[in-house]
Amino acid sequence: MNDAHGIVTIDTGFHRPYFDAAYLIVEHGRGAYVDCGTQHSLPAMLDALSWQGLRPEDVDWLILTHVHLDHAGGAGALMRALPNARLAVHPRGAPHMIDPERLVAGATAVYGEAEMARSYGEIVPVDAARVRELHDGDTVDLAGRPLLCIDTPGHARHHVCVWDERSRSWFTGDTFGLSYREFDNARGEPFVIPTTSPVQFEPEPLKASIRAMLSRDPVAMHLTHYGRVGDVARLAHDLIAQIDAMVALAHAAHGHADRHERLVQSLTHLYVERATAHGAPLTAQEAAELLAMDIELNAQGLEIWLARETAPRRPVQVR
Repeated sequence: MNDAHGIVTIDTGFHRPYFDAAYLIVEHGRGAYVDCGTQHSLPAMLDALSWQGLRPEDVDWLILTHVHLDHAGGAGALMRALPNARLAVHPRGAPHMIDPERLVAGATAVYGEAEMARSYGEIVPVDAARVRELHDGDTVDLAGRPLLCIDTPGHARHHVCVWDERSRSWFTGDTFGLSYREFDNARGEPFVIPTTSPVQFEPEPLKASIRAMLSRDPVAMHLTHYGRVGDVARLAHDLIAQIDAMVALAHAAHGHADRHERLVQSLTHLYVERATAHGAPLTAQEAAELLAMDIELNAQGLEIWLARETAPRRPVQVR
């Protein structure tokens, strides 16, 4: 699907349909991808070029919002297919694209080798000479179309969001939360929840990142999970309110032996109650099932954040 501004939404096929998106921006016969899914997404990424009448050599950029594998796992494989492209990524993420050994080891420890191969495929390194580090305020030029990249911590410390003045929209990665089309109400209005997945969730920086994007008065956000959404001011307000509610739930569960289970249950109740009030055309059970994986990851992210927050501070020694 593409819009009047040359923005193509690509379903990467990760996990389920309409779950994980990448984007192709087309300008004067040149292309830039934003995120890329996994190695298994490579055919869909290249098909999107063909549908636009472009060839792999017509792509100038692959911009990564961050290096979590559902966004960037296929970067090395895709770059091998794009002879003229450069990869643009946050400075904290660049080393993991050049040498993904630690990234792979960490994910394998969580998922196991069989699941890594099934879900993500091979994680291929990117030639360091083809990598550009994106600092806050850097602009990527696509055939004269500026794509402004800003540092947006909160979901991850290696996260950038991309502002496209032409369409007055952001490519938000995970900073602007998750919005699945199954939750759109009868008026077509989207529903959104934050994503606090492990291991770098920080509530105050995340709220600041959302406000920074909102300050440009965008007409739309392009989410990885999933697609273009409007009604931006309302969604931003909902995200910030939910971040505060989630932090309160994490504190309430702290100190209990069954903390994780309590947090999963309270998050499920929070999201289902809000989805019902929004008018999502789902039963409570259907909503809970669709969000189950995100709820589990959010609970883990909140717990890791809370452990950092409540860890004893080392006294400062005066010499």
